[in-house]
Amino acid sequence: MKGMDLTKLGERLQGLLGKYRYVLLVIAAGVILLLLPSGEGRMPAQSAAPSQDRTAEVSAMEDRLEEVLSQIEGAGRVQVVLTLQAGPRQIWARDTSQEEGEDTYRQEETLVVVSRGSGQEETIPVQQISPQFRGALVVCSGGDDPAVRLSLVEAVSALTGLGSDKISICKGK
Repeated sequence: MKGMDLTKLGERLQGLLGKYRYVLLVIAAGVILLLLPSGEGRMPAQSAAPSQDRTAEVSAMEDRLEEVLSQIEGAGRVQVVLTLQAGPRQIWARDTSQEEGEDTYRQEETLVVVSRGSGQEETIPVQQISPQFRGALVVCSGGDDPAVRLSLVEAVSALTGLGSDKISICKGK
């Protein structure tokens, strides 16, 4: 009795495998593809950490402003502090592929990477977005003179894009 049940079960399985062999083959191929490494886990080499770039770029901007603003007549020694709304960032080139079916829609995005030889890979920047400043503080020895204050506010506004209400000029020692 048991031998007969096993025989029927075996015949039924063979019938189902024959009928659905292509479906099972596609499923097996999908499982194999899912198990293969995709390489997306690797991050492209970058010159420095974003927070270091942000601090370095803001410090460089402050230094340049100090140098330029100190040239304004009557300003004297100038110190500048800038605060950021959003730091500088880059938009990277991406490759997008879309797949539409009857009941499904799939979109996949990958970063475009250029190989430089000897295993080095670099991403391709499409756009560089400058930092957005929140406010500026300028401390200078001539900060009590209204004409100097106006000149400093106009200069800082022109260079940073800040409105005059976001720029503070103070008299220093």
